[in-house]
Parts: sequence; structure tokens; C-alpha cells
Amino acid sequence: MLDVKLLEILACPQCRNAVVPDEVHQWLYCNHCAVRYRVDGNIPIMLPDEAEKVPGPSDRKAGS
Repeated sequence: MLDVKLLEILACPQCRNAVVPDEVHQWLYCNHCAVRYRVDGNIPIMLPDEAEKVPGPSDRKAGS
């Protein structure tokens, strides 16, 4: 798990808003940009090129 002090200072590199970890600390989410950053071996990979878009309701196909 990521250190609480680290989580307090981490920010999205694109918008500078706070990021929020998932329950098992494998991803850090930026709700403002709707992207997530992976955590590899307790090291957040906070590079804009590595960010993944968080799928929203409009991205899901009907019936899936």
C-alpha cells in the first residue's frame, strides 16, 4: 500500500488536482481528468503518456 504522506502530496500531472487510490492501491484516479495512473511495486507511474482513460457510462456498449 502507498504511504499516506505520499498520497497527500501526489497530484495529477495534467490538472494538478488530487488523485485517489483504488481499494488495493494498484491505480490512482484523477476524477477531474477521468484518467488513472498505475502503481507498479508501490511506485506511482504519474506520466501523462502512461495515463489510461477511465471508462464512463457512455463508453460502454448497450447490453454489456
